[in-house]
Amino acid sequence: MASNGLSGMEKKVAFSLASVFGLRMMGLFMIMPVFALYGQHLEGFSPLWVGIAIGAYGLTQAILQIPMGILSDKYGRKPIIMAGLVLFAIGSLIAASSDHIYGVVFGRAVQGMGAIAAAVLALAADLTRDEQRTKVMAVIGMCIGFSFALSLLVGPIVAQYVGLTGLFLLTAVLAVVGILIVQFFVPNPISHAPKGDTLATPAKLKKMLLDPQLFRLDAGIFILHLVLTAVFVALPLDLVDAGLVKEKHWMLYFPAFVGAFFLMVPLIIIGVKKNNTKTMFQISLLLMIASLGAMGIFADNLWVLSAAVLFFFTGFNYLEASLPSLIAKFCPVGDKGSAMGVYSTSQFLGAFCGGMLGGGAYQLVGASGVFFVALGLMVLWLLLTFGMAKPVLLKSYTLEANIKDKPHAQTMASQLSQLTGVAEAIVVLEDKVAYLKVNDDFNLSEARAVLGSVN
Repeated sequence: MASNGLSGMEKKVAFSLASVFGLRMMGLFMIMPVFALYGQHLEGFSPLWVGIAIGAYGLTQAILQIPMGILSDKYGRKPIIMAGLVLFAIGSLIAASSDHIYGVVFGRAVQGMGAIAAAVLALAADLTRDEQRTKVMAVIGMCIGFSFALSLLVGPIVAQYVGLTGLFLLTAVLAVVGILIVQFFVPNPISHAPKGDTLATPAKLKKMLLDPQLFRLDAGIFILHLVLTAVFVALPLDLVDAGLVKEKHWMLYFPAFVGAFFLMVPLIIIGVKKNNTKTMFQISLLLMIASLGAMGIFADNLWVLSAAVLFFFTGFNYLEASLPSLIAKFCPVGDKGSAMGVYSTSQFLGAFCGGMLGGGAYQLVGASGVFFVALGLMVLWLLLTFGMAKPVLLKSYTLEANIKDKPHAQTMASQLSQLTGVAEAIVVLEDKVAYLKVNDDFNLSEARAVLGSVN
C-alpha cells in the first residue's frame, strides 16, 4: 500500500461517503431557491413561515449533531448513518404530503433530525490512515460544495415540472439511494479512529466556546449560514420582481456559483503562498458586504442583482472552504472533534436563525430590509476578524502509541515535545494515541521511535 496516495479502499470510502453526504445536502439545499416561489399555494403561507420552513432543519441538526456522533461511537457508525437517512426520508415524505406550511416545517425539522455529519466524518476517519485522512476529508468537502451548486440548478428545474411535492419526493429518493450506498458500498470498520480527531467530547465543549480564536470562527460560520438562509427568503422574490421568471432562476444561480468558484481560486492561492489567509478572509467578507448592499439598493435591476449574486457566492465559497481548516489550525491538539462539533452546531443553528430572521424581516420591512440586516451582521463579523490571530502553518498527526501506564505516557509526551519541529504534543493513555502539531522541520520517524521505544 503506497503511503503517498490513497489505497483502493480509501478511494472507495472517500467517494462513497462523499456521495452519501452530497445526496443528503442536495435534499436539504434544493428547497432554498424555490420555496418562496413555489410554496405560495400552501395554507398559512407568509414570508415568516417561508423562512422558518427553509431553516427548520437547522434547529434539529444543531440539537442532535453531537448526540448522534456520540451514539455512533456506542452503536456503530453505519447503523446511525442509515437511521439518520431513514429519518431524512420520512421528513421528506411528511413535507411532500402536506398542504399546510406547518406540515412542511415539521417535515423539514424531521429531515434535520437525521443529523449524520459527525457520524459520516467519524466513519471516514475509522476507515483511512492518518496520513491520508486529510485527502479523504477534502473529497467529502468538495462534494458538499458541488452538491450545493447542483441543488441551485436541479431545484428550480424540478420544481418547474413537479412542484414542491415532487421536489420533496425526490429528496426522499435521494435518501434511499444514500442508504443503499452505505449498506452495499461503504466498508465495515474494524476499529474506531481516536475520538479526539473525530467526535465531540461534551466535557470539552465549554473550553471550545471560551477560546477567543475559535469563538470568532464559530460566530463566523453562524453568521455565514444565517445570511445565506435569510438571503434565499428574499432573493427569489426580488429576481421575479426584476423580470426573471421563476422557471429561469437556475440560469442565474448555477453559472454564478460556478463562476464564483473560479473567482475564489486566486484568493486561496494568494492566501496560501503569502501566508496571508486573514487578509483574504477579510476581502471575502467585503465582497459579501458589497453584494448585499447592491441587492438592497438595486433590487429592481436584474443586471446588478446578477453581479451581486456572483460576488456573494465568491465570498461565500471562500469563507465556507477556509473556515474548517482554520478551526483545525486554532483548536488545541487532540481536540479537533470537539472543536468541529461546536463549529457544526453553530453552522446549523445559523441556518435556523437565518430562516427566522429573513422571514420576519421580509414581512416587516421587505426584501431590502433583509439584505441590509444581513449586511449589518457581516459588518459585525468583519469587526470580529480584526482580533483574529494569524494562523500558524502547522501539520497535525495522530499516531498510535505503545503506552504502558500514566507515567509512561507523561514521559512520552515530554520526549515528543523536545523533538525538532514539534509545536504541541499530547499523549492519551486511554486511546493509546499521541496527537502532534508540527512544522516543516519535523521528522516523523523520530516521533515513531519515541512512541514505540520509551521504557
